[in-house]
Amino acid sequence: MTHSTPTPHADAFGAHIGLVVTALVVTAAVVFGEPRWYVIIAGVCAGWFAVALAVVFLRGGRGWDALRRAYIATFGWGDYVSP
Repeated sequence: MTHSTPTPHADAFGAHIGLVVTALVVTAAVVFGEPRWYVIIAGVCAGWFAVALAVVFLRGGRGWDALRRAYIATFGWGDYVSP
């Protein structure tokens, strides 16, 4: 009998957590008077999403599936901060 170890992967739930944490950090940056961090964080997230979407598109992803995969690639790190 062969045993395989599961490979770690992000899912949409983890991506939602990553998006919420990012939104909280951006909100805190705006509230505490550092608007340049808002622009930096939002720009990095938008840029990463655009790159992820381009890669998914080039690898054959289309439509909502491509958007979902790019969203998970951008915010899927939320799996590592959730309990």
